[in-house]
Amino acid sequence: MQCRSRPRSPTPRIEEVATRRLVEKFSPERNADTAPTDEHPDQRPPSDSDRREFVRTAGTHRADGAYVVERRGAESSGHRKVFDGFAECRRLYERLPDEFTADDVRHAGLTGARRHMLVWHFAEHDGFDCELAARQPLTARKRDHPEVNPDE
Repeated sequence: MQCRSRPRSPTPRIEEVATRRLVEKFSPERNADTAPTDEHPDQRPPSDSDRREFVRTAGTHRADGAYVVERRGAESSGHRKVFDGFAECRRLYERLPDEFTADDVRHAGLTGARRHMLVWHFAEHDGFDCELAARQPLTARKRDHPEVNPDE
């Protein structure tokens, strides 16, 4: 009896998707219009969908102005956090230290699982300039913005 090999799934492995997403996030060629601006954090480009999916999380701008962060693929409300708007989510991020864990993410109504979800969302979303620093414990680090030396 011959052994038939199964064709490789056309779906990329999660590590490949995550790596590609991080490269896109920090690529200098990325379109600046896709990230919220500092002047108007709730401003976003017009699109057919107000939902952006990442590797582990998704962000949705609702018609009522709320911004929802949820674990991708989860259906229960225990896997989402609803902010009044993207600006509230950004304020939470800005209050965090330069390197933060899920325990540092303090906000009303956030359980441990939601805190972890927000750390992942901040690392994945291109509107937040941070990256995943460690998985155990889950830690993200805000990226440094080196000042430009005028002599160079």
